[in-house]
Amino acid sequence: MQESLDWIQIIVLGLIQGLTEFLPISSSGHLILIPQLLGWQDQGLAFDIAVHIGTLSAVIIYFRKDIWLMSKDWTSSIITRQPTSNSRLAWWVIIATLPTTVFGLVLHGDLEESLRNPLIIAATTIGFGALLWWSDVKGKQIKDEYSLSFKDILIIGFGQTISLIPGTSRSGITITAALLTGLTREAAAKFSFLLSIPIILGAGFLELKNLIEYTGQIDWPAIIAGTIISGVSAYIIIAVFLKWIQQIGMAPFAWYRFVLGALLIYLFW
Repeated sequence: MQESLDWIQIIVLGLIQGLTEFLPISSSGHLILIPQLLGWQDQGLAFDIAVHIGTLSAVIIYFRKDIWLMSKDWTSSIITRQPTSNSRLAWWVIIATLPTTVFGLVLHGDLEESLRNPLIIAATTIGFGALLWWSDVKGKQIKDEYSLSFKDILIIGFGQTISLIPGTSRSGITITAALLTGLTREAAAKFSFLLSIPIILGAGFLELKNLIEYTGQIDWPAIIAGTIISGVSAYIIIAVFLKWIQQIGMAPFAWYRFVLGALLIYLFW
């Protein structure tokens, strides 16, 4: 970390991570916009990893019962060769994660750095916001997450690879793809959240080497506070989003993305 973070910065950045990791509104757009508006310097690698640990903890705690059942049935199905709905869901999460894992390892750093331009992020924020809205209108919304087919998983899995482009929003593109396969809004959101677990874990492992080699001073109070703030806010967002998304739909998030993208264009054109 380049310098100690003040408490306003810790709280705001922790909240941004917690709020944007799972909502389909583009975390990269916010992480560029907020420091620019407030004149903040980069918060550093250690803090970035800490807030991601917070959001990872939130999704694991929230879906702990689902994760337990999926893990138990997946292990049992390998031994007995008798699949269940939970074991199939576990396989779908694994398979849907593979394309992004492969592309992420090959392109790690290169694609993100080359495209991490505010105007490109503005364009993807607006463009994929429109696609999110369109999928919400056109999707049949008749299936739950246990009714996914192998074809559906390929669509969602390869769709998730697009999230390597800054401004796309990982949750946004996976929910979009899931809606297009016919999932309900709630089921699309739940599957997107489950998919986030291996992705966040994988991203953390990729950054582990950099953290081990990190020679700067680590502000432990900021690290602990950022982890807690991002974790608590992410947990609340998951609960509220799943409760209300079936009623409110994706239009509010699409409009929010349009406004965010327009603001980025205004500031950086």
